[in-house]
Amino acid sequence: MFSIVLSAVCLHIKYEMGNPITWCAVYSVWTGGQDASVDAFLPLKVVFVVLHPFRHILGLWQPDIGPYGGLLNVVVDGLFIIGWMYLPPHDPRVEDPMRRRPLFRIHMLESNKATMECMYGHKGPHKGDIQTGKKDEFSTKCNQTDHHRMPGGRQEEFRTWLEEEWGRTLEEIFHEHMQELILMKFIYTSQYDNCLTYRRIYLPPLMPSDLFHPGLFKGTYGSHGLEIVMLSFHGIYLRATKLTGDPNVPAGQLTLDVDLSRPVVLPDLEHQRNIEELSRLVLEVHAEVQREEQEQAKDAPAASRGAAEGACGNASAANWVEEGRVACSHSCQPGPSTSTSPPEAQPFVLPLGVMARNEVYPRTCRKCFYGTGLIAGHGFTSPERTPGLFVLFDEDHFGFIWLELKSFSLYSRLTDQLAHAHAPNMKRFEAMLFNMQSWTS
Repeated sequence: MFSIVLSAVCLHIKYEMGNPITWCAVYSVWTGGQDASVDAFLPLKVVFVVLHPFRHILGLWQPDIGPYGGLLNVVVDGLFIIGWMYLPPHDPRVEDPMRRRPLFRIHMLESNKATMECMYGHKGPHKGDIQTGKKDEFSTKCNQTDHHRMPGGRQEEFRTWLEEEWGRTLEEIFHEHMQELILMKFIYTSQYDNCLTYRRIYLPPLMPSDLFHPGLFKGTYGSHGLEIVMLSFHGIYLRATKLTGDPNVPAGQLTLDVDLSRPVVLPDLEHQRNIEELSRLVLEVHAEVQREEQEQAKDAPAASRGAAEGACGNASAANWVEEGRVACSHSCQPGPSTSTSPPEAQPFVLPLGVMARNEVYPRTCRKCFYGTGLIAGHGFTSPERTPGLFVLFDEDHFGFIWLELKSFSLYSRLTDQLAHAHAPNMKRFEAMLFNMQSWTS
């Protein structure tokens, strides 16, 4: 009965469209340019059975994997809907392309019913379920987790995972703390067996006032390896939010908070190599910021003062928005710590004693700004914002010098084309950022 009704509806649509060529154009829009001319009738069935019922899961999602998070992109691929997990390249190669791993696929059976198959493991597609009842959230479940197991047991599974995740063996990783972090991540993430809940995320919309294009970047985070961050602009503030995280600072947290109204002019190369000189420049601005915050706190009503004092690493998106609006009302003037405007391109070198996972970094930069980075103990204990230097190399690369850690993070833009990903407006994007912190706090 269903097939008869479906056929009638399909024929009606084809009749209304006039000819199959028009339908092929519609299908091409659905699938991002794929061709339906081989069988113009079959894609019509796929639309009613697969694409239309599951259209709301297309786009970007963050899996709930505790502090580790992740990035899932759900796309139409031919007659399938496929959920691809995007993984950073192997540490520390930030310039390498992202890696992709299929987690599930939805397609039409011969009985004209949609089915979800789990793609996790190395034994091919197998049975799974998907639930899409909640707005901006869905869940997947694997019904045959034995397909995830390997003949050699957990040891073989760990070796395979390590090779895929890090591109090396445990014997090649000499740092004991790094070995512990890797083993901890394997134990934690493998327990989910691809039974995951996903929450929708958006790319930030491009605003005319943005210093450069916002978007996704992959960056180095010491022993934790490469992580994915989302860079966005909020008035005079540039902020980077973690999409993937670690046991110290989990996914969803604000890793970098940069004040674009406080540029820092670098000294000559000889003085740049001196960590004390760089620290002096940044800490002068930091002290100035603290003085201004203390003055504002004195002038603020007692009720709002308490909220301002608890802003350490968990400032809400509502506060972010308000800060950006207030700052913009002051016309984004440079801070008093700078007397001259920095040149368009200036030589750059890391200070001696600053650790970098990747020794290959740009030797010229466009601009530098004062900012803070979020650090914490294991389990996100005692989080605090520590001063540092944000370095803009070009449209696709930036860095951050963590003064307290004497460490340097290098970030490179994701170049993957991500459809159905941008937020419809800034209000929706900022609400998403606010929710992201609560997911992993």
